[in-house]
Amino acid sequence: MKHAGLSPLVRMVFPALLLGGSLFALADWPQYAGPNLNGTIPGRVATSWPAGGPKTLWKTPTPAGFSTFAVAGGRAFTLVMREVDGANQEICLALDAATGRELWAAPLNPAKYDGGGDSGTPDNQGGDGPRSTPAVAGDRVFVFDGRFKLHCLNAATGAPLWTHDLLAEFGGKMISWQNAASPVLDGELVFVAGGGAGQSLLAFRQADGTVAWKQGTETPTHATPTVATIHGVRQVIFFTQSGLVACETGTGRELWRQPYRFSVSTAASPVVAGDIVYCSAGYGVGAGAYRISREGDTWKSTELWRKTGNDLANHWSTPVVREGYLYGMFSFKEFGTGPLKCVELATGRVAWSEKNFGPGGVVLAGGVLVALNDRGEVVLVDPQPGAYKELARFPAVAGKCWNHPVVSDGRLFVRSTREGACLDLRPAPAQTAAR
Repeated sequence: MKHAGLSPLVRMVFPALLLGGSLFALADWPQYAGPNLNGTIPGRVATSWPAGGPKTLWKTPTPAGFSTFAVAGGRAFTLVMREVDGANQEICLALDAATGRELWAAPLNPAKYDGGGDSGTPDNQGGDGPRSTPAVAGDRVFVFDGRFKLHCLNAATGAPLWTHDLLAEFGGKMISWQNAASPVLDGELVFVAGGGAGQSLLAFRQADGTVAWKQGTETPTHATPTVATIHGVRQVIFFTQSGLVACETGTGRELWRQPYRFSVSTAASPVVAGDIVYCSAGYGVGAGAYRISREGDTWKSTELWRKTGNDLANHWSTPVVREGYLYGMFSFKEFGTGPLKCVELATGRVAWSEKNFGPGGVVLAGGVLVALNDRGEVVLVDPQPGAYKELARFPAVAGKCWNHPVVSDGRLFVRSTREGACLDLRPAPAQTAAR
């Protein structure tokens, strides 16, 4: 994510940060979980809005799917579904981040899904479409499409630079509802899962697409991996059908694993806070937290708590953590009604629960929780464990929002199955200066 509250002068003075092997401005949110890979940014957003809500800078059609935005280098990238030559295709779309104007659209692969987005109650009418989010590093954008193809495109033009088909090249097998995980960038590498025996977990070099390492015989899930430093070691944590598998980012060496039950679909990413790793899934699997310890080269995962059932299920909505508490959408198939909860990370105790959010998504912008409910409302919340405290609410987009919002330089990017929008949440100059 980005610095939301820096003034233009400060943004000019600050140098670009080197992260993920590429230069990007402090304002960039270059991949699924942001620049910090944990759904958080520093900076600030305005919590006092004018009558009628924050200014909408632009809106544009984003037909079908649950991809969110990656914002970098003045461009906003997402995946949509469009008809090309008489057939539906997954499309990587590049927009001007300031105006919403389409810059290019790159077809990726046929859009074929098992369905499920239109079944059940009227609140569960999301349709289907791409669910992965692009990732950006410098002049390249990486896309992991629904057919387990990893694409590297020129960020300025959409021209293909290299592609890997994990099913054809690495012996992978398709899973139900196809791929929904996003590519994860860290250092000079891009991480994905989906290969076959001995090569199910993969790291490719961003520059040329060569394999940096491959290992493991795991069946992938819909969960995007996460990258964190635990006990001084940078590691990528895959949430597979056998459970959590942590690999050293540079070498692929397995550090530790935590068995975890799989049922039907696992879709929320692991959450790391210090030496604690939290994970959750729907379909009665529930949530758990594990303390990771290390003695020399020996790693160990110890269960802190485990709760089965759907009370603490993150169906596909990954929570964020702040000062020892998880904040996010904890529900399973409670479309339109599922609660936003605050949960103590170390114990699993629910501090508070607020209904009528559904399986949307959350991010942390400085000290403010920015929630997007599944009806397209943006809700700002003061993330404190004592009680739910709503700061502001605004209907941002029409359509189903089964994804998370993005904050970039004080601008809020949201999208639904119908439209994408950019809202101005930048604090007034007087507010920024006072802080």
